Amino acid sequence: MMDLLHWIDGAFVPATNGGWLPVTEPATGQTFARCAAGTASDIDRAVQAARSAFPTWSQTTTAERVSILERFAALIDDHCDELATLESQDGGKPIARARSVEIPRVAENFRFFASALRHEHNDAFTSGPNVLHWTHRRPRGVAGCISPWNLPLYLLSWKVAPALAAGCTVVAKPSEVTPATATRFAELSGEAGFPPGVLNIVHGLGSEAGSALVRHPDVPTISFTGGTTTGRDIAVSCAKQFKRTSLELGGKNPFVVFADADVDRAASEAARAAFSNSGQICLCGSRILVESSVLPEFQEKLLAATAAMRVGDPAEETTHIGSLVSESHYLKVKQAIEAAPGTVLCGGGRPNGLPDRCREGWFLEPTILTNLPESCALEDEEVFGPVASVRAFSDESEALRLANATPYGLAASVWTKDLDRAHRLVQRVEAGVIWINAWMVRDLRTPFGGAKQSGLGREGGIESVHFFQEPAGVTLRLGDPS
Repeated sequence: MMDLLHWIDGAFVPATNGGWLPVTEPATGQTFARCAAGTASDIDRAVQAARSAFPTWSQTTTAERVSILERFAALIDDHCDELATLESQDGGKPIARARSVEIPRVAENFRFFASALRHEHNDAFTSGPNVLHWTHRRPRGVAGCISPWNLPLYLLSWKVAPALAAGCTVVAKPSEVTPATATRFAELSGEAGFPPGVLNIVHGLGSEAGSALVRHPDVPTISFTGGTTTGRDIAVSCAKQFKRTSLELGGKNPFVVFADADVDRAASEAARAAFSNSGQICLCGSRILVESSVLPEFQEKLLAATAAMRVGDPAEETTHIGSLVSESHYLKVKQAIEAAPGTVLCGGGRPNGLPDRCREGWFLEPTILTNLPESCALEDEEVFGPVASVRAFSDESEALRLANATPYGLAASVWTKDLDRAHRLVQRVEAGVIWINAWMVRDLRTPFGGAKQSGLGREGGIESVHFFQEPAGVTLRLGDPS
């Protein structure tokens, strides 16, 4: 059994109270590791290490910082197979996805923000022959980065990389459900050359370690990805302390298909959008809206694409859909399906043909429902599992109304060959990320975030670096003002 310790001030250390939390492999239901159960004292120890490291790290040259970030990216590439295996075991995700998509994106995050740092510049203006104005940006200090369990290392790096590039030091709290890759990530950061205290990882429950990080008076900046309820509590706490806060929260994303779309391609992408990572991605298209004239054809193709997705052991290369992340989450998703007042077109149960080692794992077939009321729990609330609904619409106006009919506004995917229509919808769909004839095509230069209850602020691009910096307007007068 692995012991997953905190990484504080450049060394692995146990929890101050000696506590541990079990870590379970979701594909088997068996405990394979334990992680240190961090408390407020562990968070404080990490924050003090980060504060001590901040003056030196914040004054490192651009060339030095870029060099370390790029070395870290290279180490992640070198250890891709190892990290992917841990990620698959820890989260139940298919090994092929972890190896080909998620771990490479971790390395790419560090390369991108190294490049962004190399090309960063500040604006300067003159308002007269002897007056110069410019923007000076300084790192804000210790950054608290709280990441979720669904894309553990990718979303951890999505926060840590820009914070370090900005010159901040970091105290990160990964999910206690999937802590394994964060521990190895910390060790590799030491090999990359980050000075002690620059990056600190504290494990533990969100209600204890996470809450302590949010409340700590020496952490002026909090970046959180997770559920909307927790995000709301964090926003209230941070508002009382005037902390800068970025919240990437839940989604109930529409996948809108018009009659003029490429139906074959749209159906294939709809299945991928609904069921990738067992539906445990905030960007998943869980509400599939289809123009009524093509609904029968589309539905037939969607069911065929779904049936072709193999549910199985995450450790097998041919698996498309692995397990859900935990027993409690499995039961929550199963209950949502059973309570839904609609018709199950496919799925809803435990898949057949799983290998013996997975007989106690938390697997669920990809599930599609129809004939649901417009307003019901399955249509209004984020299920975060391999569950999607299909609904017909009659025209563009109804499609827009249905697309915007939830409290969330994270992402939307619109399928049409009519560019005028696409342009109209881009301006009116209430979402922070909008794809036209695509899903999950990302570019790190573009901002990422949601509207309504899907969050506050933006990640990605130079905006992500600027989030961790404090801008000051500077004015210099030269010569005699007379």
